[in-house]
Amino acid sequence: MPVKVHFSAELRRLTGGVADLEVDAPSVRRLVAALDGMYPGLGVRLSDGTSVAIDGEIVADAMFESLPDGAEVHFIETLKGG
Repeated sequence: MPVKVHFSAELRRLTGGVADLEVDAPSVRRLVAALDGMYPGLGVRLSDGTSVAIDGEIVADAMFESLPDGAEVHFIETLKGG
């Protein structure tokens, strides 16, 4: 079963405005690879400088997480301050 993917407004610039989609992926690492295949260059951005929430919980080191069927994954641009 696919997972539901949601992109923050900032990341939508890299997806041509796509905010939500469904992708078959058993892990965050494979999800990022699939998304990079759909939107070249997005994988680097998602791997560096974004937070990942799985079913509403922000996960540290998310690349190593498996994804349950039907999970909702949010990619959120990391806030930067100065």
